[in-house]
Amino acid sequence: MSSGRRYLIGFVLVALIGAGIAAWVRSELRDEIGWGVLIGLLVQAPLGWWTIRSIGKRRFLSVWAGGMLVRLLVLAISGFFLVPAFGWEMAPALGALLVTLVALLVLEIVIAMRETRGLTRP
Repeated sequence: MSSGRRYLIGFVLVALIGAGIAAWVRSELRDEIGWGVLIGLLVQAPLGWWTIRSIGKRRFLSVWAGGMLVRLLVLAISGFFLVPAFGWEMAPALGALLVTLVALLVLEIVIAMRETRGLTRP
């Protein structure tokens, strides 16, 4: 199975878990958690795919570092602007966003480790 397919399966699994949690929590927090998960998925989808596609290439570290900066920027923008603008509770919204991003980052790490297993430096 290709790394892209593994990432897609993991991505869908994280999305389903996030949707399940958003549906399961009490109704006052549903919007915050749902939007946090959705924003995390929308941000992570292209960044994760780009990172996975660059595994084993010279640009991998630059892609990964750039992606981390974008993720931190999204967290900051969400915390300073989006959450207050929509009147959401800060902890559930940013918590759901952060957990979604971290879950998908862990997925990237697992895939990268699997893809580079056995490789040695020249």
